[in-house]
Amino acid sequence: MPYYHRVGQVPPKRHTQFRQPDGTLYAEELMGQEGFSADSSLLYHRRPPTAIVDARAVDPPASAGRTPNHPLKPRHLRTHALKTVTGADAVRSRQPLLVNDDCRISYVVADAPSPLYRNAIGDECLYIEAGTARVETTFGAMTVAAGDYLIIPTSTIHRIVPDGPVRLLIIEATGHIGPPPRYLSVRGQLLEHAPYCERDLRSPAEPLLVEGTDVEVLVRHRRGWTAFTYAHHPFDVVGWDGCLYPWALSIHDFEPITGRVHQPPPVHQTFAGPNFVICSFVPRKVDYHPLAIPVPYNHHNVDSDEVLFYTGGNYEARRGSGIEQGSISLHPSGFTHGPQPGAVERAIGVDYFDELAVMVDTFRPLDLADAAADCEDDAYAWTWARNTGAGLDVDPATG
Repeated sequence: MPYYHRVGQVPPKRHTQFRQPDGTLYAEELMGQEGFSADSSLLYHRRPPTAIVDARAVDPPASAGRTPNHPLKPRHLRTHALKTVTGADAVRSRQPLLVNDDCRISYVVADAPSPLYRNAIGDECLYIEAGTARVETTFGAMTVAAGDYLIIPTSTIHRIVPDGPVRLLIIEATGHIGPPPRYLSVRGQLLEHAPYCERDLRSPAEPLLVEGTDVEVLVRHRRGWTAFTYAHHPFDVVGWDGCLYPWALSIHDFEPITGRVHQPPPVHQTFAGPNFVICSFVPRKVDYHPLAIPVPYNHHNVDSDEVLFYTGGNYEARRGSGIEQGSISLHPSGFTHGPQPGAVERAIGVDYFDELAVMVDTFRPLDLADAAADCEDDAYAWTWARNTGAGLDVDPATG
């Protein structure tokens, strides 16, 4: 994260004696990225965070078997058509849909607490489509609700406790996710041209102290899944400080950048990950040149696959294409996409778009995971060829 945060009790000087009321030392833990060369935080535990009493291999909770997008086609996945079950949790029940060597995009409807979980491969970005949940971590607890992005740094032990059913889009990276570098000063402050600032961000405000012994934590790592049994509960942190911690941003606090003519997707960029970006399309005033065409031109992003998750707004604009609440569209490199037939003429004179969508652009091709076949709209690829008439409009995010 771009700024320093301090929660709970910490000593005045790092790496010095910090004693508990009974005189014993708190156990200091440095959690840092890129070895000792990037952002980090220091956490102070009541007991050693290294004490495990068992480790056993476990099977992955869901298959992410990969099928290439071949023959190459645009795809439409209806996440609300995926099978849901009572007792699903946000870790073991997530259903991978699209995957490459840099990220995995999954969806889940969870109504039960997850196990304690640590993703040791990369950061996770959770987008809450609907519902609310409490997210408990070694840094403290946070409440997230519809419209929130939550960034969980690599190897943060956490669990997700829904307050009733919660719908989540989950983007798992193989590295770190953060603000785009162009939004940051050389010292890490969000700059004036950034579409959000530090005031919009939320993080744990107080320690979460939990007692317990023989506590199991599921760990996803580069060689599979392991269940560790810790001698004591890992949520025994009395304080921490630093620049690495879970944080949330509401999509409703993202301030859109607009112009006299149509603005391309990079103005909507919200986060950057390893070989992918995440963008937010929000309600906004659109192009105000007297001859402007507010919808996108046909476009072919030759270096990226484009994924749109439709999460709010008026989808009458895409009638005829099948896009609806909870839809995911995949427009791959090698395919030109754009407005639905009739959309360009109909859009002329429109001055406001009411939409909510999350976009993920990847710079390596995405494969289809097993669950994608369970919710794919096979007719989507041919919707541009239909003679649907001049009355159609287009989705303002992507066409």
